[in-house]
Amino acid sequence: MDPRPSKRRRALAVPLGLVLTASLGLAGAAAANAQSTTDTAAPKAKAGEKLSYVVNTATDSGTVERVKKEIREADGKVVATYKKIGVIVAHSANPEFGQTLRAVKGVDSAGATRTAPLQAATTTEVGKPVFVKEPKKASTLAKAQANGQEPLESLQWDKRAIKADKAALVNEGSKKVTVGVIDTGVDDTHPDLKANFSAKQSANCVGGKADTSRGAWRPYNPDEDYHGTHVAGIIAADRNGVGIAGTAPGVKVSSIKVSEPETSLFYGEAVVCAMVFAADHGVSVTNNSYYVDPWLYNCDDQADQKAIADAVQRSVKYAQRKGVTTVTSAGNSSHDHAAAQIVDDSSPNDSTPVKRTINPASCPDVPTMLEGATSVSATGPENLKSYYSNYGRNQIDVTAPGGDRAFQTPDEPAKDGGVLSTMPNGEYAYLQGTSMAGPQVAGVAALLKSTHPKSSAQEISWLLKAQAQTLPCPASYDPDGKGTYAAKCTGVKGNNSFYGHGLVDALAAVTK
Repeated sequence: MDPRPSKRRRALAVPLGLVLTASLGLAGAAAANAQSTTDTAAPKAKAGEKLSYVVNTATDSGTVERVKKEIREADGKVVATYKKIGVIVAHSANPEFGQTLRAVKGVDSAGATRTAPLQAATTTEVGKPVFVKEPKKASTLAKAQANGQEPLESLQWDKRAIKADKAALVNEGSKKVTVGVIDTGVDDTHPDLKANFSAKQSANCVGGKADTSRGAWRPYNPDEDYHGTHVAGIIAADRNGVGIAGTAPGVKVSSIKVSEPETSLFYGEAVVCAMVFAADHGVSVTNNSYYVDPWLYNCDDQADQKAIADAVQRSVKYAQRKGVTTVTSAGNSSHDHAAAQIVDDSSPNDSTPVKRTINPASCPDVPTMLEGATSVSATGPENLKSYYSNYGRNQIDVTAPGGDRAFQTPDEPAKDGGVLSTMPNGEYAYLQGTSMAGPQVAGVAALLKSTHPKSSAQEISWLLKAQAQTLPCPASYDPDGKGTYAAKCTGVKGNNSFYGHGLVDALAAVTK
């Protein structure tokens, strides 16, 4: 197996064998931006090609309405207005639109959210996937039942690592707590998800405006857009005698879809819509296992990228004020987010990437490096940093199992170093990545909110760190012995660059 991370999403694909016969594709961190005196990768749209923009303003009605008028006069169309945070989503085919709006009084920043022109949104019909059934052997099912387990729970080494199995004996979580899965959509018909799914807190935010029509939250193409369904199962797969168990099997999950059809890219306007929708619809925790495309790093000296980071930051802070805990995956590029320089050759990922060197201190990975986000690194079955996981002193808050099939082996009876969870159309599969670590933490955050219902988002974040199981720095870290993923762990006991404050603890969340 080639252990190198692929270049999409915050998950890494795993061939399944035991649980799923089809191979999967997904991935980690990919999209960045260079710091320079000129815009090294400006939008590639030509005159007549339409782009999407975010325009960030003051929040008073007078300014917002005046800026909307200026948008129209600059040949733009207002798609959505988030007055509470001063973000306007607009479309325009005017190649000077961004520059024109940045000169408008009251506009703090404005820029294109992509470097390729808008495409018409289409859905893709697909054939029936290959189903892999749960164990049907009576003795196997009887043994699981006798142990108080779900049929496939013995394969979930990740849940044992964070004591979620023990926590379930105390408190499975409250139905008053909902985790919003901001992702590729969730198949709410899955037998392990349907009882815990909240349709009234679900929407499709692709394009920047919420569509709450029934089923709009589901994946466009279940064969390709399975990421959100997998994440949802890690959080809240029901303990119902079917399949697997989630970290918080008693809480609700909702789906807030933000991925574009066909490309599965996550653009800034959709993420802003999702954060605000979650905040305004009573969601307690959001899981964000992605980076905002097309840039992995959004530098503040690049007008378009600065506007994206500003808009998403406003939405995260708004959600936090409304009581939403924002959990984010740190990424799969093996990058040190505390380094002075990072070389990135993968951004923009919606047109032609440009190799550049950035300083993450002024070029954040959005949303995981934003203020108010809980950033999560990944561990494998041996409680070591996963080879692909990003890290960084004072950049990682906590860690959780994301899997490491290349270099770490789980104890029996688990047979795979990935994380087992739900897939569309009733299937189950292994995946690995910080995408899988984030929802473990979102599930523990939901248990904390269930135990401490009056706690603020900030207090939940503090409790996650305070209750985490300390993981010390390894003496050395070089998984393949060749220096490919070699990294230096720095910090102090209880807060280091690999694991932050430690491995989240589901049992502590329901007992302390």
